[in-house]
Amino acid sequence: MSSEFGKLLRVGVFGQSHGKAIGVTIHGLPAGEAIDTELLQQFLDRRRPGGRGGLATARKETDIPEFLSGLENGVTCGAPLCAVIKNADQHSRDYSELADKPRPSHADYTAAVKWGGHADMRGGGHFSGRLTAPLCVAGGIAMQILERRGVYVGAHLSSVGNTADEAFPLHPTKELFAALAAKPFPTISGEAGEAMQSIIQSARTDLDSIGGTIECAAIGLPPGLGEPMFDGIENRLAAALFGIPGLKGVEFGSGFEGSRLRGSENNDAFRVKDDVITAESNRAGGILGGITSGMPLTFRVAMKPTPSIGRSQQTVSLSAKENTTLEIHGRHDPCIALRAVPVVEAVTAIVLLDLLMEGNHGTF
Repeated sequence: MSSEFGKLLRVGVFGQSHGKAIGVTIHGLPAGEAIDTELLQQFLDRRRPGGRGGLATARKETDIPEFLSGLENGVTCGAPLCAVIKNADQHSRDYSELADKPRPSHADYTAAVKWGGHADMRGGGHFSGRLTAPLCVAGGIAMQILERRGVYVGAHLSSVGNTADEAFPLHPTKELFAALAAKPFPTISGEAGEAMQSIIQSARTDLDSIGGTIECAAIGLPPGLGEPMFDGIENRLAAALFGIPGLKGVEFGSGFEGSRLRGSENNDAFRVKDDVITAESNRAGGILGGITSGMPLTFRVAMKPTPSIGRSQQTVSLSAKENTTLEIHGRHDPCIALRAVPVVEAVTAIVLLDLLMEGNHGTF
């Protein structure tokens, strides 16, 4: 199924934005892993809608998962894990017009074509960012398992519009990741964060939206993880990351900036420090030939502006086959990149846990 990914650790997401519930299934979780549900809820709350002074959708959901299987007394028991999150604050009437008038840059049109008009597109249906809530359940669990093995994942909002945050240092720490996770607005620089918030508020006031980028890093990964060619670290991560709604680009290490440099500028010089091979820079993003080098894994993703905006837009009537206009109602994020930060962490953690289990680096 297209809504599943992973090899040994198989994660599937189900439900629709305005259905009774959304949920996740996880096959292959190692047994005997204690899951701190309070810590998991704190992680889910970072993505949860509501609040943030108008910087996010006003939809109010508790996003408290109910575990149907896979956990016994808070410990994984070897059975497939299934968790559901009930939807409680749907305004489906705001979407009644969209069955005939597809929103520009949204999946309304392609879903109508693919499923002959039968797709449930209320609130975006199965294409909605709402489906990232159960994805974060799986990712939050994966992060707890990884941290017991010394692997930590963290991310920050690296830009909104043309305003950029500081980049991660050469060797980010778990303390930096924790500090970012505790912030209501996840930037390293407070000054940059304030400027980004102003940009988002301005877009919201203009009945518009704005895009952004997210930088993610993972530390503690052993060298030698991954495979060459078509099953490398970049391949596995990119395939999963592009499942996040609104994500339109991924670059590892120096990415596109590296394409403007000379080899002498972009190469990472190897050195030996304390009997360990390391590098003086990390423009490779911790990956060489699809395989981890031992340096921090670093990459950035690009999130498009929210396509659902309050301004009048041009579209078509599917039934009449004629041009028309559309004013979108409902509650939408003026910048989806903000709440996507923990989602990027979640997907990264799932992929890395799957790779570690597959490589069996003495940890499982």
